[in-house]
Amino acid sequence: MSDLLLIAAAALWGAAAGTLLPRAAYRFSAPEGEEWRTLCPGGHPVRGWIGRGRCPECAEPSYGPGALVLATVSALVCAALAAATGTRPELGVWLLLAPFWVLLAVIDFRVRRLPDPLTLPLAGAALVLLGLVSLLPEHAGHWLTALYGALALGAGYLVLWLINPGGMGFGDVKLALGAGAVLGWYGWPTVMLGTFAGFLLGALYGGALVVAGRAGRKTAIAFGPFLIAGALAGVLIGAYAA
Repeated sequence: MSDLLLIAAAALWGAAAGTLLPRAAYRFSAPEGEEWRTLCPGGHPVRGWIGRGRCPECAEPSYGPGALVLATVSALVCAALAAATGTRPELGVWLLLAPFWVLLAVIDFRVRRLPDPLTLPLAGAALVLLGLVSLLPEHAGHWLTALYGALALGAGYLVLWLINPGGMGFGDVKLALGAGAVLGWYGWPTVMLGTFAGFLLGALYGGALVVAGRAGRKTAIAFGPFLIAGALAGVLIGAYAA
């Protein structure tokens, strides 16, 4: 398969997966105290987790984030991963995880929470899938480093949470386990790069909000999207360098 066909196929997969995310994004973007939403904005039961956010009993055309936006973002992320990784077998893992990264980023931006049913299984899935990939020829990473990266980044975020619980949610600690796994696959320099990128992006965003007068220096922001963006940047650079 040529590089262009691979990238196009990955983008198509990302777009298709992204169109299935709005309902899950809406349901997990629940108010504090609720595990997830069970009703649409009109008060009717929401059934299922996959698909567009539409209620057949409501006059409202849709709820939750737009399918087109999620499909576009997911397609771009998957295309970038395919361009960086090529035909190496770990690409399959990145493409499976990418839509969930997009979903988690959207949820955290909307309600500043990272649901346990997504963060912890995602970390476990990353390690299991990378373990399987490590048995295949032509892979470019190391599973033990992925495991150690997950433990190290998770422990690092745990320390930050213990020092300042108000500045970071415990969901970020759980998300860091999965981020450390995918970064660790390409080695410790990638772990450090992805970690630094996440904090840098978060700092730039927070600084921009302060300059715009929309936040103060002590205003808490949703850090999950920047943790994910940093991990993605690290994986992309690690894949290109591998």
